[in-house]
Amino acid sequence: MTAELVPPFSCDAEELLSKAVALKGLADAVNVTDGAGARAHMSALAGASLLLQAGIEPILQMTCRDKNRLALQSEMMGAAALGIRNLLLLSGDDPKTGDQPETKPVFDVDSRTLIDTVRRLRDDGTLPTGRKVSGKADFFIGAADMPIDPPDGWQPTGLAAKINAGAQFAQTQFCMDAAIVRRYIAALEKAGITEKIALLVGVNPLRSAKSARWMKHHLYGTIIPDAFISRLENSADPAREGLRICIELIEELSTIRGVAGVHIMAPGNDAAIPEAIKAARARVQRAAS
Repeated sequence: MTAELVPPFSCDAEELLSKAVALKGLADAVNVTDGAGARAHMSALAGASLLLQAGIEPILQMTCRDKNRLALQSEMMGAAALGIRNLLLLSGDDPKTGDQPETKPVFDVDSRTLIDTVRRLRDDGTLPTGRKVSGKADFFIGAADMPIDPPDGWQPTGLAAKINAGAQFAQTQFCMDAAIVRRYIAALEKAGITEKIALLVGVNPLRSAKSARWMKHHLYGTIIPDAFISRLENSADPAREGLRICIELIEELSTIRGVAGVHIMAPGNDAAIPEAIKAARARVQRAAS
């Protein structure tokens, strides 16, 4: 089970660590987002380093949006020097969706190229130019994915390309429908992909019917069944009901062959993540025994 942490709008390390400490010993690793929502936050590299120093395994997100290939390659070397092992390589949100829409995006390379660059640095000790890099970059390489209800004849070409570039794990957009996950995984298995990548499905301890509807209609690729929204709507305590839904879903996902785990994201609701992890682990362990 991995979790996600958005660095604060702050220059104070304690503001990050005070949020992260609740995940220590619970989450297997914690994503540190890179300019989430196309807004400036404390840098992801600094945040990941702070988590590592605090004994929390970080997953450093790197996006193509803000930096050219030179800056990204420098950041890779810096991450390796700091002892950061896990990287999640992403395109990044469009700056027009953020609070400074006049920002010029970079997108010098795409996420697949970035994945390939990291793999080359790790495996060959070289940059794309062929230039040798000293030291060791012991990276575990991640990519983003977006489950769908696959139509007949669908092929996972995007995910396959990321795997071929070097991706070893993938964290997905929110997919709160276990039936769709089963069909999606079946399509990946048919394409021979499930044994090549560890897939962690994105889930959320939903706070309310209103927030669930907003996510469903505004976060591209998000899948939330109407039945869950109705449960939230009819509950006297929607946040508690949302937590129950998340825990039940994690237990069901744990039974699907080809699902390696879950990635728990709760923007604006960080306090729910530790409780979700504790309760879900207990349920999964009871079911397994």
